[in-house]
Parts: sequence; C-alpha cells; structure tokens
Amino acid sequence: MKLGIIGLKNFDNGHPFSFSAIINGYNEKEFKKTKYKGILKYLKLKPKKYFGINDVKITHAWTQDEKITKSLCAACKIKYAVKNYEDMIGKIDALIIARDDMHFSISKLFLKSGVPVFIDKPLTSKVSELNFFKKYLRLGMLMSTSGLRFANETKYLKKKIKEIGKIKIVTASVVNDFFKYGIHMLDILDELNILKVNKITRNKKNVDMITFFCKANILINLICLGTVKKVFNIHIIGEKKSVKIDFEDNFIAFRNTLKTFVRMVELKKPIIDPERTLNVINLLITTMKLKNDKIQRFKR
Repeated sequence: MKLGIIGLKNFDNGHPFSFSAIINGYNEKEFKKTKYKGILKYLKLKPKKYFGINDVKITHAWTQDEKITKSLCAACKIKYAVKNYEDMIGKIDALIIARDDMHFSISKLFLKSGVPVFIDKPLTSKVSELNFFKKYLRLGMLMSTSGLRFANETKYLKKKIKEIGKIKIVTASVVNDFFKYGIHMLDILDELNILKVNKITRNKKNVDMITFFCKANILINLICLGTVKKVFNIHIIGEKKSVKIDFEDNFIAFRNTLKTFVRMVELKKPIIDPERTLNVINLLITTMKLKNDKIQRFKR
C-alpha cells in the first residue's frame, strides 16, 4: 500500500516526521539535520520491531516549504517529494493529512477522487464541513481522531472501568488550548464510552475549564491549562476506586492509530463508529461557541 503524507504550516507540529518514521523507519543522520531532534530521541527508544506496518510505505510527501519536504523525505525514507499535493492523485492508495489547516480543501479533492484520507485531529471547527465529511466517514473513506484514543494508557483505563464502580467524576487536564488539545481528551473519553453529554458549562479565567454533565450523573471537568509544562492526564473517581494516569507514550499511540487507518483502507469500512466521530466534533464545535459562565444543552 502506497501512502502520501501532507504537513506542516505550524512548524511545531512534527507529526509528519513521527508518522512517516513509524511507517518507513528513519535515517538518523538526516533526522539530526532537522529541528525535530526531540522526535528522534523518542524514536530511538523503540526497538526496530516497532517500525513498519505490513507492506505499507509512505511514498510521496508535500509541505508548503520545498526544503522541508526534501528534509522529511531524507529523514523518513520517502521516495518522492512532490511540488504540488494534487500530483499524488493516481499515485497513492491513501493519504495522511498531518497539518493544522487546509483539512477541508485538501481532503475534499482526494476524497472526491476516491482516495481514502486520515485527517489528524481535530477534523474541523465548522458544521458545514462536518456535514460534507459525514458521507465519507460512513463509507469508510475517512478517519479522524486523536492518537490517544488508541494509546496503551487508554486501553489500561478501559480495563479498569469495571473496578472503579459507578463513576462520580472525571477530571481531564491538558496543556494548551481546547480546540487543538482538548480534543485529545474528548476522544479518550469517547473511547471509554462515558462522553454522553446532556449539557455543558464553560469558565474561562485563569484556565479554560469546561464541565460536561453526562448521562448516569457523571461529571467531566476538562481543564485546558494554557502554556505550562506538558500535562496529559485523566483522573476517574468511582464509588469503589479511583484511577489516575498520565499519557506519555505517543509513539505507540501514533502507531496504533496508523495501523487502524491502514485496516480501514484495507477493509473499506469504518473502524471507528462514524457516529462517535460526528458526536465528538459536534461537541467540540458547540463548546467552542459557548460563552463564559453560560449553560448549553447538547443534543447528540
């Protein structure tokens, strides 16, 4: 299977380098020439058996900067650096969009050409775009999620849910802003099957704290901390037990996500229930519009 990858816009987003290295392996000498030495550091912690997914290769790459595209190709063993992303059509079996913008305009072109697409989180902030994406999510041609949905830490929490007993409250804390980072926690909570929201409140002062009132009287406090040292954790308190976990292994989360996307392309059907993706993004959009200290009812 031949994949294309599209990045960057925001140079802090090193996902094209992470994703490509996980699938293709990497050239350490060339990687050291990039600004993504932190990514190289965690890649080197993993044994060779964790690199590669079946017969899949990323064969084509594009970024808005030709020099960076060539750097990405050299560091991650990608054969073709294309000058225009449209040139990938007819040459790849599926596409990964690993950048923070242009999700709609790029994916629309490929989806209408019959090319399955993975869009890195968040899928969109617009209802009109989400309505366009519905068809392709349901056809198994489009996948979008935070990689943390498939993290080992999420799997651990799923196993512990029964031991916790009736859940009283969940506190999820994350670095930076709600739109780009809160989505991580929404996808995790959805995977845990507890993100069944009836209404929402939001308080933006020193931090951005959103409270989701859920079915079964579960309260979820999602705290977006802004600019602080890296924080990704969830604390679930139940009648029998409480469990708190920090999310730290991005490599495995990304690898599991990419494997899920490849499986979707192979099977030609959704792996993540499309209605769950639609619910999460609708919740994201609704919350973004919510004014400070207001209450908003949410219909799934």
